[in-house]
Amino acid sequence: MSEVFSVRYLDHVEASLDFTIAYEPPDEEGWIVARVLEVPGATSQGRTRDEATENALDALQTVLTPDEELAGQARADDREHLRFTTA
Repeated sequence: MSEVFSVRYLDHVEASLDFTIAYEPPDEEGWIVARVLEVPGATSQGRTRDEATENALDALQTVLTPDEELAGQARADDREHLRFTTA
């Protein structure tokens, strides 16, 4: 019975994460750096704030996308699944 409840419950759950983008002032060449503060490595730049935002979001997606090549290097018994759920 608990499995049925879990499946039904998960059909109605929505999760979201909030991120903060910080912008540096334009450098001498006009580039604006945008950094997702909560995710190291999710940094990019653009000529406008909108372009910097779009590029930072692309960097965020890249950082959060699983690396299938690296995942395949670990033996199955040296890996475990982690489910991160927000409420």
